[in-house]
Amino acid sequence: MQDFITQIQEWVQNAPELRYKIFLSAAIILIIWALRLITVRIVNKRLPEAREQYKWRKNLTYISVFVGVFIIGRIWFEGLQSLATFLGLLSAGLAIALKDPVSDFAGWMFILWRKPFDVGDRIQLGDVKGDVIDIRIFKFTVLEIGNWVRSDQSTGRVVHLPNHQIFSDPLANYTSDFEFIWNELEVLLTFESDWEKAKELLQEVAEKHLEEFVKNADQQVQKAQKAYLIYYRHLTPIVYTDVQDSGICLTIRHLSNPRKRRSVTQAIWEDILRLLDEHEDIDLAYPTMRILRDSSDEK
Repeated sequence: MQDFITQIQEWVQNAPELRYKIFLSAAIILIIWALRLITVRIVNKRLPEAREQYKWRKNLTYISVFVGVFIIGRIWFEGLQSLATFLGLLSAGLAIALKDPVSDFAGWMFILWRKPFDVGDRIQLGDVKGDVIDIRIFKFTVLEIGNWVRSDQSTGRVVHLPNHQIFSDPLANYTSDFEFIWNELEVLLTFESDWEKAKELLQEVAEKHLEEFVKNADQQVQKAQKAYLIYYRHLTPIVYTDVQDSGICLTIRHLSNPRKRRSVTQAIWEDILRLLDEHEDIDLAYPTMRILRDSSDEK
């Protein structure tokens, strides 16, 4: 160990240029550290809030490290005689150390270039759904919908998502190009009900409430077909028939504006309930249990 230390001392003594670089690097580190410390103390006096002080400390640390690496790198890589070479090495190191911020920046460029969504669009990225309210270099912000709130209405929470998630998670846009979604309402009737009559009534109710959506949707489909291979044969509401354990299920499939889905569903259901009160041969079904007793069994 002693021999190793002696060899290092001899090497430093025989290399005056190396001693100069070491001394200059240490001096620069001390100066930058002192300037950061002085600036932090000034900020702490001017800003009494702990949150603001924390932000300033973090930002000053990042700036100090970047400036220190840049200056010291110029000293040690002076033999390269090329600032471009040094910046290339520095960029490669930063790309590895700051993988997520670099990916976020690439995601931001992709959002601006390809426009998978824009401010005001309703989207779902992974498990998060919401209306986009802000797009920045490293993240975008949505006003959350759904979650514990039914029918895709706002929860009131603001969710910040890193831009790089658009490269890894499925992205769904509710309102881009085609500003309507398909919605379904299930009406379960008893087996004894006049289901054919009920199906005609449901068709009339759906057409009454959704006539405006059909006209607008036809224009939207023609617009979307210019950019995507989208083809719909029927845009008018349709009532499908199915049989379930508890009764006959009539499903109304219709187009709806994503932001009006709950209000449209409410209006349709209110008309359906009024119609059922007027027709005694149509009843809603629900899960029931029937017990049959055999009177001939003495046990």
